[in-house]
Amino acid sequence: MKAPNSEKSKGADKISRIIDRVLRQIFGDEATTLIYKHLESKYSLKRNEISGKIDVFAKGIEEFLSSGAYVIEQKILDDVSSTYGLLRRAELSKRQDEHSFVDRVKFLTQKA
Repeated sequence: MKAPNSEKSKGADKISRIIDRVLRQIFGDEATTLIYKHLESKYSLKRNEISGKIDVFAKGIEEFLSSGAYVIEQKILDDVSSTYGLLRRAELSKRQDEHSFVDRVKFLTQKA
């Protein structure tokens, strides 16, 4: 039996990888590096802490990208919901209008 912290850590790693992949797909390596540097300098948020501080990430990305952050957040949510399965995606679509990006990421990553 695995310790709960290792399960939580795996989930956090998965979220971090998804966020990194989305940022690199959309912006490329150089711009993604700039985004990470901005998050670290302005919000003291290191890349490996993003999944545990998704609220800080959302605030930072929204400040950095303004209205463009919505598109990034939607792509991240799509990828996270694909990873966590169709049931979670269906449940999320019911909640989409009433919850923030942060709430939806947390909801998707909860144990079913």
